[in-house]
Amino acid sequence: MKPFTFERVSSPAQAAAAAAKSRGARFIAGGTNLLDLMKLEIEAPTHLIDVTQTGLGEISATGDGGLRIGALVTNTALAAHERVKRDYGVLSRAIVAGASGQLRNKATTGGNLLQRTRCPYFYDTNMACNKRVPESGCSARGGVSRQLGIVGVSEACIATYPGDMAVALRVLDAVVETVRPDGSARTIPIAEFHRLWGDTPHIETALEPGEMITAVVLPAPLGGTHLYHKVRDRRSYAFALVSVAAVLDAEGRGRVAVGGIAPRPWRVEAADAALPDAAAAARALTQGASPTDQNAFKIALVERTLAGVLAKARGEFA
Repeated sequence: MKPFTFERVSSPAQAAAAAAKSRGARFIAGGTNLLDLMKLEIEAPTHLIDVTQTGLGEISATGDGGLRIGALVTNTALAAHERVKRDYGVLSRAIVAGASGQLRNKATTGGNLLQRTRCPYFYDTNMACNKRVPESGCSARGGVSRQLGIVGVSEACIATYPGDMAVALRVLDAVVETVRPDGSARTIPIAEFHRLWGDTPHIETALEPGEMITAVVLPAPLGGTHLYHKVRDRRSYAFALVSVAAVLDAEGRGRVAVGGIAPRPWRVEAADAALPDAAAAARALTQGASPTDQNAFKIALVERTLAGVLAKARGEFA
């Protein structure tokens, strides 16, 4: 781990201003992803800004019947919150499907959105990776790619966004609230928060330099059955090969978003419109896919996972 300086701040505006003053600064709260990357010298921030005292640990109702989730709310607290379990069950289920209990106790809402890919070539500093070192190449192309992306990828990068929580937030049409270094606030729809890789896979979100997440806002609850199903190589502590977040009525109509296949939680309006036809919805979700020989199975797996979720929504099995 390389040397760095450290600062503790007491407000979001102070944190963003501090980040703007120090090139290479990073915010830290739970540190469940950042600290690992620092130990491997994949991340080498020159300055860490502790944001744990900025007062962003509350969950509160909004005036229009929604819910505001502070950026420092832990994954454990969010998944266990009474209103989240009752009105936004897909979110609670997605969170519990991720990581381990110990990590969920530390991981925060804001940090969860910012977690970086688990592509093995990103983590191996001996291998070329455009995400880690821009314009160095992509070792995943021609390498081991079973876990990697099939849609929304590019010649520069085929890594996937690894999280579960954001897939549920995408199906719920959440909004991310931020503060900029000048103190001004901004809102970013979750659909626009994570970027496609294109030619700049090292730029992963719509955040500007120094901009800090302050909250995630959920709109008024959606009726229907809330489901999250995650297909992975082992039952726990594993990232998704394919995951499906869904809010569906008794006939299987509604919304779906997919994880494990793209640089961001993947939702396509044409797929929602095709429901309850699993095959048609899956075709819309994987249209334009460019899989490798090792992960082409994900195209069929999207359809099969979606079909299982639809069957459960219709009450065909428990």
